[in-house]
Amino acid sequence: MKILIVVLLAATALAAEDKPATVQSMPPSVVKTVPQSGDMAVDPALKEISVTFSKEMLTDKMWAICQISKETFPEKGNGQIHYLPDKRTCVFPVKLQPGKTYVLWFNRAQFNSFRDTNNTPAVPYLLVFQTKK
Repeated sequence: MKILIVVLLAATALAAEDKPATVQSMPPSVVKTVPQSGDMAVDPALKEISVTFSKEMLTDKMWAICQISKETFPEKGNGQIHYLPDKRTCVFPVKLQPGKTYVLWFNRAQFNSFRDTNNTPAVPYLLVFQTKK
């Protein structure tokens, strides 16, 4: 079994060498979030979480903001989830509480609706932050 895995990995690596890696050939990835992952002093008055991708995305209600638990997922704020005119930034209205840790996935497992204009799913991204007390 281990030999088969090694052979498959080697074959995948060789196939990848045939095509040069470019921004367009690779899946979209998160390049920025507001707040930043790991921030431990987020203002609880923040009204929107935003995620910006490396390239233009399908913007017609295409997103997957996933939770690991109800306790760590932000309450929905006023307004709708939407993309900015740049077609790379998705905005999630929220209501945050002071002194709380929040955990959100952008794409996760079968929930992969963040997709570029070629319909390629974005690489999953974990956002974890904490609000000030």
